[in-house]
Amino acid sequence: MTKDLQLDYDFIIIGSGFGGSISALRLAEKGYRVLVLEKGKEFQPADFPKTNWNLKRWMWLPRLGFHGFFKLSFFRHITILSGVGVGGGSLTYANTLPVPKKEFFTAPTWSHLADWEKELQEFYPLATKMLGAEPNPKLQTGDLVLQELARRIGKEDEFEPTQVAVFFGEADRTVPDPYFNGEGPERSGCNFCGGCMTGCRYNAKNTLDKNYLHLARKRGVRVQAQSEVFDVVPLDKQDGATGYRVRWKQSTKTFKKKGQYTCRHIVFAGGVLGTVPLLLKLKKRSLPNLPEKIGCGVRTNSESLLGITTFDKNTSFCEGVAIGSILHTDEYSHLEPVRYASGSGFWRIMLAPMAHGKNIFIRLRKLLFDFIRHPIKNLKVFFVWNFAKRTQILLFMQTINSTLRFRKGALGMKSSMEQGPAPTAFIPETEKLAYQYAEIVNGKPVTLFTETILGIPTTAHILGGCVMGKDASEGVIDKDHRVFGYHNMWVCDGSAVSANPGVNPSLTITALAERAMSKIAPNKNK
Repeated sequence: MTKDLQLDYDFIIIGSGFGGSISALRLAEKGYRVLVLEKGKEFQPADFPKTNWNLKRWMWLPRLGFHGFFKLSFFRHITILSGVGVGGGSLTYANTLPVPKKEFFTAPTWSHLADWEKELQEFYPLATKMLGAEPNPKLQTGDLVLQELARRIGKEDEFEPTQVAVFFGEADRTVPDPYFNGEGPERSGCNFCGGCMTGCRYNAKNTLDKNYLHLARKRGVRVQAQSEVFDVVPLDKQDGATGYRVRWKQSTKTFKKKGQYTCRHIVFAGGVLGTVPLLLKLKKRSLPNLPEKIGCGVRTNSESLLGITTFDKNTSFCEGVAIGSILHTDEYSHLEPVRYASGSGFWRIMLAPMAHGKNIFIRLRKLLFDFIRHPIKNLKVFFVWNFAKRTQILLFMQTINSTLRFRKGALGMKSSMEQGPAPTAFIPETEKLAYQYAEIVNGKPVTLFTETILGIPTTAHILGGCVMGKDASEGVIDKDHRVFGYHNMWVCDGSAVSANPGVNPSLTITALAERAMSKIAPNKNK
């Protein structure tokens, strides 16, 4: 790799989440001039909303003037929760960093390309260290109930605190950088307010702007926020061997400022909802040699999200970190209690009684019967004071390799089934566990109406779409994340994950990006 002074940058990275931030730091350490273009805004702790009712600060809906960091996307087969902003998904994720089980590394979708357990064995510990992950030291109400549930179903040994990217220290006390020998920013100890997913206002959550991106900037990386890439053109009009012209537009203004930069190398790191639609568009315009497999192999953790609202006014679920514990219900399945801070009750407007069934008519019948049978309880759930305090969200995940395909449609991306059974919100084990949890807390299970009415599950862990393969007939990138069909082009984000981890995937995306960047040689001409 050579440095060309006629180009603006050696590397341009599109996206600043898990993948983009890691790439920025490691490339800067190797002596390259790096620019990161991020669609979302940059946030300071005081910029985050106190509750998720402050939609303008919380949600990303730029056409309505909402410039927050949380995005809600609806597809035929799935509803997706994702993050937007400098730091990507780390701004809104639940800071939970488990290592997947062996089934992930040996999945047939990518095990023929490498021994992934061996390939990643040095990068998981590195990612864990960089993200500041450590065991949650304080189990709160929702965690203790999960522990009791584990005891009742004979799985107490499968319950454990989560590894989370949080600085615990002394609550609300600011101290010099505790992670990077003074190179990082000052940090404050976690006060267990439960507000991790609406943005940490207390400087305790280890978001990417406080580790990888902070260190990258100190090494000369430039981060340009509110800049959405809409075109990438090879300078040689062929295979990108001489570099690329990257065109961007301002993402938060009605009358959008536009600009462009040139670079020798490019890294796509916008996540499934950023990288996949951009590459699909570019294939029809300026990058026709991109593989046909773009959008294939999209998968989730086969999740189900539901809530348990307690009728006990003395019970509070909102204290703690976002996800403080995990129960491995079997070798393929996991259950986690998820919390929001007091006052963050936005999700109540999207809830309905839990009603599983194969079709909408069965579910509507069960829904009506539930209202008739439990009118008082349903009213209490809907009008409960302080929803976040009285409602425990449960996240159930499984390692199942069914996949979707994303394509460009008339109004944006659309999904279709590719392989295996369609994603479903109606997992019998989930329903059983929900009722058992509700029994312990004197509560009632509820779900999002998109699940009860439409049968569409919700995921915060969308993966794939730019999967690995031995060549362009099998994937979009090779095992080292290089894009087939073009020189000097990589994909390093969740869209490159080529199997189902079955657990929260941020640590895996980070480890994969660390490995990919380790394959790039230092700049000999710096």
